Amino acid sequence: MEKKILDTGEGRIMAPDLKIEDRAMEMSLRPMSLDTYVGQTKVKENMRVYMEAAKQRGESLDHVLLYGPPGLGKTTLANIIANEMNTNIKITSGPAIERPGDMAAILNNLNEGDILFIDEIHRVNRLIEEVLYPAMEDYVLDIVIGKGADAKSIRIDLPRFTLVGATTRIGLLTAPLRDRFGVISRLELYTADELATIVKRSANVLNIEIDEKGAYELARRSRGTPRIANRLLKRVRDFAQVKYKGVITEDVAKESLDILEVDRNGLDITDKELLRCMIEKFDGGPVGLETLAVSIGEEAETIEDVYEPYLIQQGFIKRTPRGRVATMSAYNYFGLKLLGGESFD
Repeated sequence: MEKKILDTGEGRIMAPDLKIEDRAMEMSLRPMSLDTYVGQTKVKENMRVYMEAAKQRGESLDHVLLYGPPGLGKTTLANIIANEMNTNIKITSGPAIERPGDMAAILNNLNEGDILFIDEIHRVNRLIEEVLYPAMEDYVLDIVIGKGADAKSIRIDLPRFTLVGATTRIGLLTAPLRDRFGVISRLELYTADELATIVKRSANVLNIEIDEKGAYELARRSRGTPRIANRLLKRVRDFAQVKYKGVITEDVAKESLDILEVDRNGLDITDKELLRCMIEKFDGGPVGLETLAVSIGEEAETIEDVYEPYLIQQGFIKRTPRGRVATMSAYNYFGLKLLGGESFD
């Protein structure tokens, strides 16, 4: 069955200004089956069981919620689910659905077994959630016609579909919406070995010559995120093409990434600015997220979703009830000492 993709203008799958060949290239970097999907072993194996069980029963897959930091493959996994279930996928995002009528129109156009993927589902407003509740639970759509005393409710039966929601901030989902998902899976940051495999696959798709050490050097500076790994691969390719002999070796990767100011720990300019701000302006913390955001001129949500997860995983900062605190590792990274020999232990 040919998959159809509905893009509601948010550019979730492919940016509208990309050339056709560039769109095809971006899509080709995405694996289309669980067997070619690298990493997320637990999530992948569980999904394999859920999908096989649904197919054996002749039913639609239960609703799926995927959460975790951005760039880990939530959209890719949604496409794989549709491909493995041999059904269509229709794609939208939370901010793109402005009115309950928009949500009703999308639901009413679904076919039996379709996958509806909603990215940034935590940004769906409460009125739209009210439309989703009966649709997810009973596969019906309640529509109110008229106003005041003449208003009446009409119930429309919907085909059995699967809603796949993706979010970077599961804590912002309301409990009633979260509880209607039968499968809730967290995507974790990738290991360097897993990212090296992804880099080599992407290099093959893009016809880039890269050796094992070059792929690993790119992988370990990619913050555990495939999206970043693929982005760095394209930029290092440019340096390899113009300044070197077109082959990405370990030395080429190191020199290129140093020019891009991505260090051996995967930290970029913003990471370093954030850590230095905590240490120099706030004596290592604790400092509130909003204060920190204003200090470095960055959105609080961006810090929390994009920068913090990796910095916490690497042990550079930690969260406390009073705010964010720079750890001993952050001081050591800059070759600094804690004032008065203080310890965080």
